[in-house]
Amino acid sequence: MIDWPDELIDDIAKRKSILYLGSGVSANCVNDVGKHPATWEAFLRDILLNKSSELGTADQIIIELIDKNDYLMACEIIINILGNRVFGELAADEFRRPGYHPTELHETIFKLDSKIVITPNIDSIYDQYAMQSSNGTILIKKYTENIAPTLRSPDYLIIKAHGTIDDPNHIVFTHGQYSRARNEYSGFYRILDALMLTHTFIFIGCGISDPDIQLILENSNFSFPHCRPHYMIAANETINPNVRDCLIQNRNLQFLTYDNTDGTHSQLFEALKILDDLVDIKRQEIASNISW
Repeated sequence: MIDWPDELIDDIAKRKSILYLGSGVSANCVNDVGKHPATWEAFLRDILLNKSSELGTADQIIIELIDKNDYLMACEIIINILGNRVFGELAADEFRRPGYHPTELHETIFKLDSKIVITPNIDSIYDQYAMQSSNGTILIKKYTENIAPTLRSPDYLIIKAHGTIDDPNHIVFTHGQYSRARNEYSGFYRILDALMLTHTFIFIGCGISDPDIQLILENSNFSFPHCRPHYMIAANETINPNVRDCLIQNRNLQFLTYDNTDGTHSQLFEALKILDDLVDIKRQEIASNISW
């Protein structure tokens, strides 16, 4: 079970933290017929299966790239051949049209009451849950929009760091799309850098290879050394200890790990419920001492 650091509890209680929600947060959702959202790998392999005639001889190099976990390059080749419109339809068929339902994990994360949530997920599962639970009071902004005016407003904010399935022309899926986004929307990445210095980031359900995560963590760590760490919640089995040590050194990350040998992530859910309770207790203490 995760041993939550006191500093982290304090940051969440004072709303000085930012939750960064990866695809793992959506993975256990189901729709009315029991379908789960595909993993990134499964989604690309399904395209290979269903669009083999269009992809032709490129299917072999795509398979090799997927086997090496180079999903960005594999996706780039697929989009170059199929086109943005066709790829956007395939993504909508997988991530929006099935109508996935939120889970208790979304509720538990929402109860942490973070003023800012950032997600690279192109689906809208958490967004819709948060909007419904807040009676429509939360703002949802894409990386293509002017986010700066909302940061110091009283509004709660969900930032879609890679766009949304509803706007396939601005989804960030490939190396080229990352490069264009960083060039055309450089202000957004400056905001991420600033938030990294002023808030504690908590990465939930994220992989370690996301280019945005790499960029903002390494920029912050090497430009401003000796700062307090950010936190990544991960299953023990997912990160090699040697890789973890390098990430701690290069990205100023502290890993909060849990056992997932049964593959259900049940310990994560239970740990987050405990975190909810600890944050509530801390907020009551802060309020009684007027020590915001």
